[in-house]
Amino acid sequence: MALRDELKKVHSYLPRLAQQFKDGDVSRREFLRTASLLGLSAATAYSIIGEPDTFAFVRPANAAAGGIVKISMRVQPIESPHTYSWIQDSMMSRNVIEYLTRTRSDNVTEPWLCESWQASEDLKTWTLNLRKDVKWSNGDAFVADHVIWNIKRVLDPAVGSSVLGLMKGYMMNDAGDALWDANAIEKVDDHTVKLNARAAQLAVPEHFFHYPFPILHPSSEGKFGVGSIGTGWGELAEFELGKKCVVKKRPGYWKGDGMLDEVHYIDHGDDAAAAIAALQSKQVDGMWEVGPSQRVAVTKMDWIGLYDVTTAQTAVARMQPIHEQWKDPRVRKAMRMGIDPAKVVQVAVDGAGSPGEHHHVAPLHPEYAELPPMYNPEGAKKLLAEAGFPNGFETELFCIADPEWESRAANNLAQQWKEIGVNVKVTVLPGAQYWEIWDKETAPFAQTAWTHRPLGVMVLGLAYRTGVPWNESKWSNAKFDELLGKAEGIVDPVKRSEVTKEIEIIMQEEGPIVQSVWLKVYQAMDKKVVGFAAHPTQYIFPWEWSV
Repeated sequence: MALRDELKKVHSYLPRLAQQFKDGDVSRREFLRTASLLGLSAATAYSIIGEPDTFAFVRPANAAAGGIVKISMRVQPIESPHTYSWIQDSMMSRNVIEYLTRTRSDNVTEPWLCESWQASEDLKTWTLNLRKDVKWSNGDAFVADHVIWNIKRVLDPAVGSSVLGLMKGYMMNDAGDALWDANAIEKVDDHTVKLNARAAQLAVPEHFFHYPFPILHPSSEGKFGVGSIGTGWGELAEFELGKKCVVKKRPGYWKGDGMLDEVHYIDHGDDAAAAIAALQSKQVDGMWEVGPSQRVAVTKMDWIGLYDVTTAQTAVARMQPIHEQWKDPRVRKAMRMGIDPAKVVQVAVDGAGSPGEHHHVAPLHPEYAELPPMYNPEGAKKLLAEAGFPNGFETELFCIADPEWESRAANNLAQQWKEIGVNVKVTVLPGAQYWEIWDKETAPFAQTAWTHRPLGVMVLGLAYRTGVPWNESKWSNAKFDELLGKAEGIVDPVKRSEVTKEIEIIMQEEGPIVQSVWLKVYQAMDKKVVGFAAHPTQYIFPWEWSV
């Protein structure tokens, strides 16, 4: 069978996408991401670009069984997986509860609890073919009813899951309070589920790997903790908030038993030096995140590998227009124009990143469209004067203590805003306190970190779509919502970029954020740990490791 016919069997757009890559109209990165979302296997996608799939997991032939790996990482609340707000929460639970798909470190999305999927030509119907060899840790067979229960739960507005921000536009009614149709989620048989959407959506497989979307056993009633039922390689044996989490291997994992006996997550608090001391004294084997001031110390430990990856991770200083101070879009734009992002990159992360453009779409996103720099202090002063603040104003910015680069960024922003007459008091809060207020109306101006997503439209939907749980800025713009819905359904990366450019302009002109830096992420691990790799979203997969 000719390659074109083979591709067409997966999705009708794939032959055209392959031709676009061949003609140089789409990049290697854009081709791989789009092809995988349409259901093409990673191996076939890589063969088309003429490269080996080096990201596929292959356990080393000499991998040794046994051993414990200890990681320095914040141990945060884990009891409600569908409403997680931070990646670290899912790092612990994902050893036990798994996802329908997995996005690898090359941003290629592959089947996991799903065996495969098919998208209709118009991207409105998605057929999910579930694996038939998966059993829960209590012996129950993994079936379609379990998946349907989870999908309906995360889409219930009463639950408050951020998944609603991703799926609202294509699965919910206009009001966003119910499924758009009684047949929107259809059980075909015990191992096949069909989504019948109201609108086209390209990123459905990636949505299923959003970290607050693990597949829970319905008997859990949405809760998770020590002894919880799961499909994963391990079981949660011990959990102490703010201190320690222990995962132990369980036999009979459907993917093949993991090699490690245990993984421990150890919380060293907000003090960056404490984690370094633990790594130096070999109390831990690795660090989930290595900050700017920690990198030099890590490089001096010759038994430790320092891993890095370019990401779409960032932090946004978001202004809530529901408060009088931030209602005028001219004020919000002036705050963007008063910042030189290149300075923030140097001060906050010691140059290990790249400047942002205040619209939350990164250069590595397939739909990114480059816009001119906004830095213009004199123009910012003029806008403030037009908005009724000729002498500037005073305000307070909340930020988190750990990771350290965030307070560095916040303080540099405050220093630059002085030039346009805005005096900002930076209030640095311990992690536990900041996690309580990050999305609350009691924090009109706060800086929040946002993790990497493979597609720009994903984070736009999560953070800025009207009325969704993670819209921390409380911003609402009907034109933005309309364009986002349009962009989400466009397969062609070039055409999607044209629509995204319009969204980026709205964000720069009227949006609620100052977004000045994209991060290069660093993680550390003892070289004796085989199989560890840096992931742009900082996901870790201990099932793949051996010592």
